[in-house]
Amino acid sequence: MMSYAAVMHFQQYADTSQNRDRMIEAYLPLVKRIVQRIACRLPASVDIDDLYHAGVLGLIQAIDHFDPTKENRLATYATFRIRGAVLSELRSRDVITRTNRKKVRAYDATRERLTHELGRDPEFEEIAAAMGIGLDELNAVCQQAAVAVFSLEELGVEEGEDKDLCLNALQDPSETDPSEEIIRLQLKQMLSDAIRKLTQREQTVLSLYYVEELTLKEIGRVLDLTESRICQIHSQALSKLRQMLRQQMDGTDICKQKR
Repeated sequence: MMSYAAVMHFQQYADTSQNRDRMIEAYLPLVKRIVQRIACRLPASVDIDDLYHAGVLGLIQAIDHFDPTKENRLATYATFRIRGAVLSELRSRDVITRTNRKKVRAYDATRERLTHELGRDPEFEEIAAAMGIGLDELNAVCQQAAVAVFSLEELGVEEGEDKDLCLNALQDPSETDPSEEIIRLQLKQMLSDAIRKLTQREQTVLSLYYVEELTLKEIGRVLDLTESRICQIHSQALSKLRQMLRQQMDGTDICKQKR
């Protein structure tokens, strides 16, 4: 936590428009890096400039709303807001087509069915054969699956007040009310429990990708595996998480309005 003197210095510095502009300019490379990382998994039809503009707006909001008494580092808070703004832009454009969403759901269902039938995680080739598609097409499906990890609707959260409540809880934690904070902590615990049920290799890939922010190719070098194999492990881990989160959400009253 910042000292009182440091807090006052930050507030006095950011209060002037000239210094605010300097702070925005200093963090623009962060916007570019986040956008490039997200864009590498998106269809070529997506306009990267639009995502960059959304990220810049997220950065500006981060600087304007940053509270040094609650946050340790502006970079951490800005990363959260920038990524959220870019993902919101993607959601509004729905870059995953209906056909590709059906393929992702088919992949999840096939992997789940084969796991029960075989008593183990199915091989990539077995999933492709069961779906009646080639490995190249399955790889393309997995890349699409990485863009849309899951939707609230897939977790049983219906449109309307329930969805709004859940979305609000997933926004900036410093701006949620007590009831939304409870929901956020419950969702965080559910995800944590699900991740712990993944294999050690799957957990490692997710950690290197989402926490350490390595590319799939870089993770392949670390684990001495091909990039395509890392992509398969990544996709399988996300598929498992979608399945486990759906099961955990089923029958719970998380994100339900108290009526």
